[in-house]
Amino acid sequence: MSLQDKYRELINAATTSEVKSLQVREQDNILYIDGSAPSGQVKDHLWDVYNKIDPDFRSGDLILNVNVSATPGGKAKVITQSSNLNIRKGPGTDQPLVGKAAHNELVTLISKTNDQWFLIRTDAGEEGYAYAQYLEPQNA
Repeated sequence: MSLQDKYRELINAATTSEVKSLQVREQDNILYIDGSAPSGQVKDHLWDVYNKIDPDFRSGDLILNVNVSATPGGKAKVITQSSNLNIRKGPGTDQPLVGKAAHNELVTLISKTNDQWFLIRTDAGEEGYAYAQYLEPQNA
């Protein structure tokens, strides 16, 4: 089975969810899916489909590189004790780091994935998932 066949449901979900600039390519036994999602909910849905096909993202044969188009989300303050907050590619501690947010930094909330993970973006443009326990939504 090819990787595009294995991840057909995910590719179809990206297409029907109107992911812009969608690119799907295979290289060195890894499938790359790139594009720009219209909302945080769409990005969260793609991760849910991915997790259904590859529980806990263990195969290591897909790179889902879909960011959210500019979103006018609210702000949240990083409330770690003193260290930086890890920002991850997907909603889970097993996902690779894509950046960090400093203690007391304000970040943009794109969506609430679940009770544990928020999709956020820093002022530097780093976008990914952060552990909700370390984020305090701010009133506008």
